[in-house]
Amino acid sequence: MLKIAFDPIYHHPLPEGHRFPMAKYSLLPEQLLYEGTCTEDNFFRPELLKEEQILRTHCPEYWQKLKDLKLSRAEERRTGFPLSAQLVERERRIAQGTIDCCFHALEYGVSLNIAGGTHHAYTNRGEGFCLLNDIGVAAHYLLDHNLAQQILVVDLDVHQGNGTAEIMAGENRVFTFSMHGEKNYPLHKEKSDLDIALADDTNDLEYLSRLREELPRLLDRLNADFIFYQSGVDVLATDKLGRLGMSIAGCKERDRFVFEEAQKRQIPVVCSMGGGYSERLADIVEAHANTYRLAQTMYF
Repeated sequence: MLKIAFDPIYHHPLPEGHRFPMAKYSLLPEQLLYEGTCTEDNFFRPELLKEEQILRTHCPEYWQKLKDLKLSRAEERRTGFPLSAQLVERERRIAQGTIDCCFHALEYGVSLNIAGGTHHAYTNRGEGFCLLNDIGVAAHYLLDHNLAQQILVVDLDVHQGNGTAEIMAGENRVFTFSMHGEKNYPLHKEKSDLDIALADDTNDLEYLSRLREELPRLLDRLNADFIFYQSGVDVLATDKLGRLGMSIAGCKERDRFVFEEAQKRQIPVVCSMGGGYSERLADIVEAHANTYRLAQTMYF
């Protein structure tokens, strides 16, 4: 059965200027239920991530600041969110959800988190709407419990996975692959194990050609036994922050290709939602929903 991490707290109440991009977290499960792609049985609510797991990935000083709600004004601005206890709880549930998804993926082949992809969170700071790095936390969990030996992070969000790259620098059991907009945020890019920087307005044909060239080669060379897939839909031409030129159909084909390559090699996949900031909320929800539709039809 397809298992999807979801908690109402994912739709965190924010001041007016922040509400729009957060609405997708409640609308997406509603759409999947309405159209019959999923039932209530597909969804589960994560618990709070334990402190020991946070400290495996993030610095004690940084976690203490989050716990005490004592980020400086500059640190808070960098995250893009006003800091609150509910926001910290949200991040803890998101990261635990990605760990939980790992177990479901090991059993069923795939699992998804309606949130996550918090790839701008570093060991010692938050950035870009990310406080705790769910992929970093879950990758460490798998390695520490001998549930995976060689992990591949496939980050196809339009923004480079800078925090994940920093966290995994020097960890040769985790290979970070980021395909992102060359001129997009973050201004300073970290060094992933493989970075592919795309020009503005890169279209479906160009994007998919690069992905089809690189991903199978990586999978064959690494002999990976687990994949974390950052499936952001901010690659769309309609995205306010994206700068690329992809269509919803092209984004769907991207997801299909990732799943197909994983299935060929019987590699479990955990998907984290990532970004999406198109003008029309319906475009964001439709593009994200395609990822879940494909997972349901291709695996079950």
